[in-house]
Amino acid sequence: MIQLTKLNQTPISINAIYIERIESIPDTVVTLLSGKKVHVLESVEEVTNKMTSYYQKINLLSSLQEPNWTE
Repeated sequence: MIQLTKLNQTPISINAIYIERIESIPDTVVTLLSGKKVHVLESVEEVTNKMTSYYQKINLLSSLQEPNWTE
C-alpha cells in the first residue's frame, strides 16, 4: 500500500498494484483498474516514486531496474 493525500487533506492508502494510470490534469488523478479515480495532492513523480519503492519492497521490481513509466 502507498500513502497519498486526497485534495481535502484526507490521507488515503492505495494498493499500488491496482493503479492503472496516473495523470496530471492539472491535479494528479490516480485511476485504478476498477475505473475509480482519486484526485491527490502528490505530483505524478511522487506517486510513481512511491509505487517504485513499494514494488521493490514486495520484490515485484528489482532494485537494479529503472522503470520506464512512459511506455
